[in-house]
Amino acid sequence: MKVILVGAGPGGRDLLTLRGAEVLRQAEVVVYDRLVSQDILDLIPQDAERVNVGKENHHHRVPQEGINEILVELARTGKRVVRLKGGDCYLFGRGGEECEYLLAHGIDFEVVPGVTSALAVPAYAGIPVTHRDYCSSVHIITGHARAGKTLEIDFEALVRTKGTLVFLMGLSALAHIMQGLLEAGMHGDMPAAVISNGARGDQKKVIASVRTLEQAVQEAGIKSPAMIVVGRVCTLSASLDWFTPLPLHGKTIAVTRPRARAGTLSAKLRALGANVLECPCIETMPLENSALLRYTLSEPWDWVVLTSPAGVGAMVQGLEQAGLDMRALYGMQFAVIGSGTAKELARYGIKADLMPPVYDGAHLAEALIETVQPEEKVLILRAAQGAPTLTETLRAAEIPFADVPTYEIVHRTDSADVLQEAMQAGTLDVVTFTSASTVRAFMEAVENVDCTRFTALCIGEQTAKQARAYGMSVRIAENATIDSMIACLLEGK
Repeated sequence: MKVILVGAGPGGRDLLTLRGAEVLRQAEVVVYDRLVSQDILDLIPQDAERVNVGKENHHHRVPQEGINEILVELARTGKRVVRLKGGDCYLFGRGGEECEYLLAHGIDFEVVPGVTSALAVPAYAGIPVTHRDYCSSVHIITGHARAGKTLEIDFEALVRTKGTLVFLMGLSALAHIMQGLLEAGMHGDMPAAVISNGARGDQKKVIASVRTLEQAVQEAGIKSPAMIVVGRVCTLSASLDWFTPLPLHGKTIAVTRPRARAGTLSAKLRALGANVLECPCIETMPLENSALLRYTLSEPWDWVVLTSPAGVGAMVQGLEQAGLDMRALYGMQFAVIGSGTAKELARYGIKADLMPPVYDGAHLAEALIETVQPEEKVLILRAAQGAPTLTETLRAAEIPFADVPTYEIVHRTDSADVLQEAMQAGTLDVVTFTSASTVRAFMEAVENVDCTRFTALCIGEQTAKQARAYGMSVRIAENATIDSMIACLLEGK
């Protein structure tokens, strides 16, 4: 029996420790808090049980005593239990209380430290909490009082330190904290900052002084979660802020492609400063089609056609199910719809022989018509829901082919509530679509949505056609690649 406490850090998975990610991927039950980002939750195995204890200011979905009991109860089931907490477990995270309770009930525990927001968030706002030209100490204080009690802070002691002061969870007590510092002798012109949604793509900050900070925060509409930083180091924010100037900072972008393939696009968007919501709307499921595939491969073929990166893996898995391997395709040439499919095929040591200049079914068909010899035959391995353009064009050109489905596309969205919330709040700027099926699945997930409130970034014309059918404002990548989609987004940011 064991519970592992994991500090999730202040933002997305890029600030999660390697050990924390490893533990999450092995979890069978995860008990998590409100401030844990969705992309970290996405690391949890799909078959693992999730328990949202959702603590937030003045509202506890589950009180701390209840959380303690839940951890003991789950640990006694013998499952691998992870307690996932924002920031660091032991810095105002009540991790110590949870470990004491586990110990008292005979439950072993492990603690995986997390990157604390007290240091990381100021860094993302261009504020080094220590600097030898400004201060020699940093002090971290909770700005949140226990239920039913007043906030007790020794302001005079803090002012005497002349160090940087970081108040966590203190936005609701901002006026009290600033007044306390002033009454303890701090100069009203001392630089101060409030940073909300720190280390995330929708981070906001206000730089002012102790005297003016409360008004500046009200005018900027800053909301929690937020922290307060007080000290002369705040003056460095303008020159050392590397995060806010990123080209997509402040943009919230939903990625709808399958979970297994969302990572590349999401990572590139985050690197450009975007707030990314990973909301896979489709899932690719291999088909148990071994008899048909084995029968089809009993006769010779000259070309194998693959129309998506997912189709490559489905082909390999289909061969295995049929009791075959890649040698069954020996001597055949490979045609792929685009560079992504070619890259996936190369993972298996096979170089694509044909790829159209424009990555879509129509141009792939044209390239085949120009290349395939009269006596050659074409084997298409693709999704069961493959668009008819490719096969209709080949049929019209009298090229012999077989169209064998190796996987199907299933509409599935586990994050519909995340999308609905973002759209209702008016914070969703862009939704990325890499196929017409992702558009249809998205619309199934978010019913009665105003599609004019965001931009649909589409990988190609067929995808864009489907998006326009729902009234979406569309932008289309010049080429059907992830890099081209990002370039298109940057052009119109």
